[in-house]
Amino acid sequence: MEGTRNTAPRVPFGIVLASIVGVWLAYFALVTLRGWLVGLEMLDDLALRRVLVTAASMAVTLALWPLLRLLDPRPVAIKIFAVLLIALPASGVLAGINQWVFADIEERVVATIGEREGLRIRTDEGGNLLVDPLDRGTEAAADPAPTPAVEDDPAAAAITIDAETRAANRWRQLTDVALGRYFLLLAWAALYFSLANAEQARAAERREGEYRRAAKASELRSLRYQVNPHFLFNTLNSLSALVITGKTQAAEQMIQTLSTFYRRSLAGDPTGDVALEQEIALQRLYLEIEAVRFPDRLRTRYEIPAQLADARMPGMILQPLVENSVKYAVAARTRPVTVTIAAREEYGWLVIEVADDGPGAPVGASHGFGIGLANVRDRLAARYGEAAQLDSGPAAGGGWRTLIRMPLERHD
Repeated sequence: MEGTRNTAPRVPFGIVLASIVGVWLAYFALVTLRGWLVGLEMLDDLALRRVLVTAASMAVTLALWPLLRLLDPRPVAIKIFAVLLIALPASGVLAGINQWVFADIEERVVATIGEREGLRIRTDEGGNLLVDPLDRGTEAAADPAPTPAVEDDPAAAAITIDAETRAANRWRQLTDVALGRYFLLLAWAALYFSLANAEQARAAERREGEYRRAAKASELRSLRYQVNPHFLFNTLNSLSALVITGKTQAAEQMIQTLSTFYRRSLAGDPTGDVALEQEIALQRLYLEIEAVRFPDRLRTRYEIPAQLADARMPGMILQPLVENSVKYAVAARTRPVTVTIAAREEYGWLVIEVADDGPGAPVGASHGFGIGLANVRDRLAARYGEAAQLDSGPAAGGGWRTLIRMPLERHD
């Protein structure tokens, strides 16, 4: 695991190969276009040899890739220095391949140009290049007294480029080609390191997304588990009161219902969503537990359309709201109080209402209300961001009402 974390992200081979092919195809296209524009001789033969040179250049560049890949985790200064060194011998190899491939056609091009210009170009046994006019023989015949030197030495009147000069010219040509290939290799290396940096940036974004999702899941889990201890504390107090007052049958019913409630509520993923019908079923169990405490005061009403049964929502998101209704409405009154849980769809939103017809929020109850509402608000923000809303306040006809608006999502 640690080794995987320390390994720098790699540029995929397909992208590397595409970058190499792209760079050298661009070179091929530009050089071919230049030859056509300046009117070079034997364009077809030149193009065929240029294809061979381009393929060889791709192969040499691909051979450089494993060396450059070793530099991926290195600082930029080391990358630059290493590439400047590595590209030197590679450019020399490319220049040598280029000279070897074009060696025969170069002589043919020179001879063709010479004939067109009225010159004869040839090489003697010593490797010297001889250039003389094609009509030199005619002029010699018209001369009544040619010199013996011209008769004995056919090359005496020709322009001679000695072998050493030709070798020097070849080295200058090789150096010129090598410099051109050198900068092409540097350009591809810069492109490769740009791709490597982009890959590292994408990997960093993926890691950041994973960390963000893990943090969000941890936050949701923490908020979800805040609900259970609070509810359990209240329920155990109620159970204790039943036992003390001798209501053993009611206490046994509460224990069984409490067991069912916790078995269902703890079975699911605390960070996951549940169907609306599952959430309502949990709240039914909770209110059945509280009905044991308040058999004559607690009334319930559920207004849940069947078509919204599969709507998704955070699990136990309604628990703090229903607890507040029981604590501050049912327990605070001696007359019957109705707790209503309703759901409806509004323009693509799922709207859930938890209301009671009790006295509303009594003086000094803001702390209890604040904990429950803050938990619900934080869970909605962690799950939906700004896409969910929570409105809580006195109901128009008396009592208290809380509305949750969240995006309507259904089970796939």
